[in-house]
Amino acid sequence: MAAERSRASDTRVRSVVEPVVDAAGLYLEDVHATRAGDRSVVRITLDLPEHVEGELDSDRLAEASRSISAVLDEADVVPGRYTLEVSTPGATRPLTRARHFRRARGRLVRLTTTDGDEVRGRLLDVVDEGDDVELVLADGTRLPRSAVRRGKVEVELTRLGDDDAGAAREGEEG
Repeated sequence: MAAERSRASDTRVRSVVEPVVDAAGLYLEDVHATRAGDRSVVRITLDLPEHVEGELDSDRLAEASRSISAVLDEADVVPGRYTLEVSTPGATRPLTRARHFRRARGRLVRLTTTDGDEVRGRLLDVVDEGDDVELVLADGTRLPRSAVRRGKVEVELTRLGDDDAGAAREGEEG
């Protein structure tokens, strides 16, 4: 019964929030509304559309959050007081759907195949192949999405080169 109420609440929130998110040029990844004591917690996960490379910046996320808050207050689909949490899926989210792989283009990924093999490489493209999609890595590896059991983006930390570090130190002294 509680699970049904939660799904119904998620559906109501989604129906109100989705047009605002679409108008902002973003993608509504997930909606989850739960009751916590005398208030509710509404968690909204936003992302860029799958054809856009890069990450959703904090200014754009804050602007979307304000618009979402306003429309939720106006529509009154969450009874009583609530806390709104708007976030992105994050760099380390599991890659489970074709759109997640499309959003990871250009990134270093680690894939576990259905055979248990591990493949690591830079994801160059995601190509539609009938009922499936094919993942194309920089080294020429091509894998059907259906052959991947688990995928994730590897976080890459870049280190300043010697020239960049010197320039940064000079900027600090001025």
